[in-house]
Formats: sequence, structure tokens, C-alpha cells
Amino acid sequence: MPDSSPKSLAVVVPVYNESQGLDALHARLRAVLETLPYDWQIILVDDGSPDRSWDKIREIAGRDPRVKGLMLSRNFGKEMALTAGVELCPDVDAVICIDADLQHPPELIPTLTAKWEEGYEIVATVREAVADYSPMKKLGSKAFYWVMTRFSDLDIPPSSTDFRLLDRKVVRTLLQFTERTRMFRGLIDWMGFKKIYIPFVAPARDTGQVGYSFKKLFNLAVNSFTSFSLLPLRFTGYLGLTIIAVSLLFLILMMTGNVLWGANYTPMAFFMVFNTFLIGIVLCGLGMVSLYIGHIHTEVVQRPLYIIRERAGTWE
Repeated sequence: MPDSSPKSLAVVVPVYNESQGLDALHARLRAVLETLPYDWQIILVDDGSPDRSWDKIREIAGRDPRVKGLMLSRNFGKEMALTAGVELCPDVDAVICIDADLQHPPELIPTLTAKWEEGYEIVATVREAVADYSPMKKLGSKAFYWVMTRFSDLDIPPSSTDFRLLDRKVVRTLLQFTERTRMFRGLIDWMGFKKIYIPFVAPARDTGQVGYSFKKLFNLAVNSFTSFSLLPLRFTGYLGLTIIAVSLLFLILMMTGNVLWGANYTPMAFFMVFNTFLIGIVLCGLGMVSLYIGHIHTEVVQRPLYIIRERAGTWE
């Protein structure tokens, strides 16, 4: 006989300094999920928040048996918080990842599940606009996606987000990935599978502060680029060839000037031109190679991706 039990759905929410908005998030998620014909649960992952986020998660899990909480031992970053939540759902039919700041509207979840029911294994979302994005952040976002699309092994639409639905087979495939330096959505897009993108407009943040500082965004961009592209290593070679060509041109011009125009460049001038470009080549090469060696070191030491300090709610 066919299984008549409802499909299962888990919503994974990375949380960092979101204590003020968790009640509103829970209320909106529950209102949406109760309209769906699924056996659902909400997993709130506290990524080492210094505020009262974990106390609020425990409070919500205490009054709602469908809410579970994870507290990581420190701030491992959003990518690892998402990984921790998703890895605990290998037997769920589908997992939805959503941010805690309500800039990913929960009301879009029925659209994601409808596309999933049509047979799509990854239902991702793309921001058409963000109410509180500064011009600088918009420019940085466009530049990041332009570089990633053209110079890496990924095909990421501009302004794609971590707000996405993953089928069980996608989640189980993700469990096979072991890299420590990761871009969560990059790994998902790299997998392939049958995928569709849903556009949405992100509202302004109501409470709390932006969790991603410029430093964190910059580190994410560097890690993502070096994880999915060999361009920096190739660029070093191209840069070396360019510098060699330019230095030779300068040397030819200087020698020609000495012979034909009486420019009288000294031997020291010739040495300085050659030495400056040579140092530039060496430093550029060392810098690029060190990024990849750093990634290799991180993988080889085999530290845990994350450490769970405490749990809240009912876990089987």
C-alpha cells in the first residue's frame, strides 16, 4: 500500500543577535506552515550570539513542540550554522533555509513548496530589490556575482539568496561535502539537480542589526572565489607575463633613449625598473598561492565544521 502519511518539511533558521525579532519570526512562520499539508518543524540555530537569542529560542521551543533549537559553542558563521541545521534533517522530505531577520518573507514558502511538488529539487530565490540596501552594498553585490559567474565553476544568478528549498536527495548529497571553507549556496548551485529561481522583493529589516559586517562579507567573497575558481592562480601567471612585457618595453625604450636621444639613463635606473617589477611578480604570486595553501591547511587538519553546545526542544 502507498504511504498515506504527509510529507515532512523542516525550516532551518540561522540566528545571530536576533532576540528582538524571534517572536515575530516564529509567529509568521507558524501562520504560514499551518496552512500547508506537511508535517513540519522549525530548527533555530544560534550561531554564538552574544545577546539573549538562545534564551529566546529556549522559550519558544518550550511553548511550541514543533520548534527545536541548536546552540553552537561559538560564532562559526552563517555558512556553518546553515550546515548544522540542514545536516540534522537527512530524513526530512524537504528543507527550507531562511534568514531570521524577516527579509526573506515566510509568506513565499507556499510558492517554494508548490514548485517542489511540480518536481523541482532545488527551489531558490532571487532578490529583485532590497528596501534598505545602500548604493555601496548594491554595487558590491553586483560586482561579486559578476566575477563569480564569469571566472568560477558556478553559474549563480545575480542577487540569489540562501532562502531556498532543498529536496531530500539534495540534502543527502550535501552531507558528502567535507570542505571547511564553504559558501553554502555555492555548494548547492554546484550540485546541479533540477532547479528553479523565484524572484521576490526583500523588505527592510524591522529589528536588530545587520549580522554581516563588511569584513565578513569580504571574507565570504574571497573564500567563495578561491573555493570555486582557479582564476587567481592563472591571474598570477598572466600578471607575470604582463609585467615581463612591460619591463622589457621600458628597458628597450631606455636603451633606445640612451643611444639615439642622449637620455643618459644610469645603470641604477635600469636596475630599479627591473627590480621593482620583479618584486611585484614575486609578491603577487606568493599572495595568491598562500590563499590556496591556507584552504589546503584548513581541510587537512580535519577540525569539526561546527560544535553543538546545547539543544532545546524535543530531539529524537
